[in-house]
Amino acid sequence: MAAKRKATAADADLVLKLYDLRREAVMRKARHFMAVNFWPESTNDLITLLSNFGSEENAYFRQVTGYWEMAAALVLNGALDENLFFDTNGEMFFVFAKVRRFLKEFRQKMNAPEAMVQIEKVATSTPRARQRLDMMEKRIADFRARAKTAAAS
Repeated sequence: MAAKRKATAADADLVLKLYDLRREAVMRKARHFMAVNFWPESTNDLITLLSNFGSEENAYFRQVTGYWEMAAALVLNGALDENLFFDTNGEMFFVFAKVRRFLKEFRQKMNAPEAMVQIEKVATSTPRARQRLDMMEKRIADFRARAKTAAAS
């Protein structure tokens, strides 16, 4: 992580620019897909999605994860204050929590050691980040359990 420093007006401006990018029409569709329709159950689900070149879902996944990789790189390289980023961006943790348990195997099978590495570094870099990630993983597990119960009814 970058050295600790106080957030600046430039950091605030960058957060607002990142927010603006999230509002772009195609990005909104991609984020909706990741939040509502993307529920991988295995590494093979990820491989299938990312091997389906040309599909809308493949593009959506790459757009959202590419966006969060970029944002995480800004934090890791000191261009954006870490605390301000954490205070204003929970979605990255939600997206990463959906794939974290499959990521090691995915990287091996796809020969992609760099896949989501910036996101992983930020999401696991501090106790605060790990706590947020753990919380998101629990929420996702609870959601999956409720969805399965509802489907069985």
